[in-house]
Amino acid sequence: MSLQSIQPATKPEASVYLPYYQGKRRNALPYAIGLYKQGNIEGEREIEGTDSIPFLATWNVSMLPADLTRCRMQFDGDADLTYEITLATFEFVDFLISIVVLMNQEKVPDFDKSFYRKLLRMDA
Repeated sequence: MSLQSIQPATKPEASVYLPYYQGKRRNALPYAIGLYKQGNIEGEREIEGTDSIPFLATWNVSMLPADLTRCRMQFDGDADLTYEITLATFEFVDFLISIVVLMNQEKVPDFDKSFYRKLLRMDA
């Protein structure tokens, strides 16, 4: 998947989310919302000292920032390596902004460390 394959959100769609983000993150917001509306992404989690692990992330789509989004991640096509997390949509879109930034740098899509900490409930 490339950044060019994402249909960016319209100005009215993006404007609902603007109060949740500051500075440069707003530049990637239309693409992050466009990615969100697709309902899934394939990527790879880089693991230091070994091969990357492919993943498929899928989620329900609700366009209101305060609604809840449930994301399901399956690693390496293995049902035993499936995890779920429920977040406010604006928080999940924030993680997608990080993916859009990576894609803009022509890197493989991956969530950031803070997402994985939440997914694995390491912050609880």
